Amino acid sequence: MKALIIGGGVAGPVAAMALQRAGVEAVVYEAHAPTGGEAGSYLTVATNGLDALRAVGADGPVLAAGFPTPTNLLLSTTGRRLGAVSNGGVLADGTVSHTIRRAHLYQALHDEAAARGIRVEHGRRLVGAEPAPGGRVTASFADGGTATGDLLVGADGVHSVTRRLLDPAAPRGRYVGLVNFGGYTKGADATIEPGVWHMIFGRRAFFGYAADPAGGTVWFVNVPRPAVTPEERAATSADHWRRQLAELFAGDAGPAARLIEAGELELAADNTHDLRKVPTWHRGPMVIVGDAAHAPSPTSGQGASMAAEDGVVLAQCLRDLPTVPEALAAYEHRRRARVERIVAQGARTSSAKTPGRVGRVLRDLALPLVFKLFVTDRSMAWIYDHHIDWDTRVTAAS
Repeated sequence: MKALIIGGGVAGPVAAMALQRAGVEAVVYEAHAPTGGEAGSYLTVATNGLDALRAVGADGPVLAAGFPTPTNLLLSTTGRRLGAVSNGGVLADGTVSHTIRRAHLYQALHDEAAARGIRVEHGRRLVGAEPAPGGRVTASFADGGTATGDLLVGADGVHSVTRRLLDPAAPRGRYVGLVNFGGYTKGADATIEPGVWHMIFGRRAFFGYAADPAGGTVWFVNVPRPAVTPEERAATSADHWRRQLAELFAGDAGPAARLIEAGELELAADNTHDLRKVPTWHRGPMVIVGDAAHAPSPTSGQGASMAAEDGVVLAQCLRDLPTVPEALAAYEHRRRARVERIVAQGARTSSAKTPGRVGRVLRDLALPLVFKLFVTDRSMAWIYDHHIDWDTRVTAAS
């Protein structure tokens, strides 16, 4: 069996490695050219994502490329501590969630896939797919080329072409009301506790920051506002964005304005989308995984982790069930309820970043109680303690 995997982010390479382990040949087709750069945002791979990577022996390179951040500390605009919560659980051997630059995560996964003999073809943007003899599928690319396989796996993100090929009426990503920025400030700051993401609910925007082992500070900003248009993005320089962001935190307690003013903007004006419920995950020999099927708000901290889980579970189903249709049905059955619950929770968390003035007051009064009684390590265990045993046999969906 041969699988054509569309997309080289997280879900694509992980699915390719898992499929290879299940005895399926996989080739990854990535729309963009390799960058090899340092720019871009950071993300967190939670312990459930690391556990999924471990199921196929791919966790080591990711851990090596990131740094541990086991705790989220929530602060108000006045500097008041609102609560602390785990940022991704703890595995049995003590491994905790890791923060990693997105480009480094992609590179680590691509390097690991290449070391296993998996081919990644860059500059191959999917534009169509047609049935081929014997129940197979032929993918067409923007460069005029084609490829034929027994299975097409759409790992092409929230704006997935594969999703629309499966169902032209499929929902598109929903703008969640937040524009995302990411940056980095060089120079060690002894006042910043290592291993902790500090999250500030500012008066006009949300700010997160963490110390990294290189001696600098990673930070991001979520700004509640209408989506940035292509015209506004083209007309606004990085320095202008940075000045705007610093002004948003003028008068707020904490280091946000200082870190932004002294730092470098690495991700600018990214409109944040989620994808709550996609009716059709598979049709014939085609299936979607990761953000193409269920994109959570970045607030959930679960995008990469859910993508890794998907790739492993899909491979298990194809390994253990006699036909592709049975395997794809079992994959959806095993994944849909979990991922949709996580996406819904991420949407609720995002809404806490976009209240009005009265809402901010009520939020800051309520959150200490919420984190004491409701958002606890125990209440979040269903997300972080999720374990995939590679050797467990999969049965058909009922």
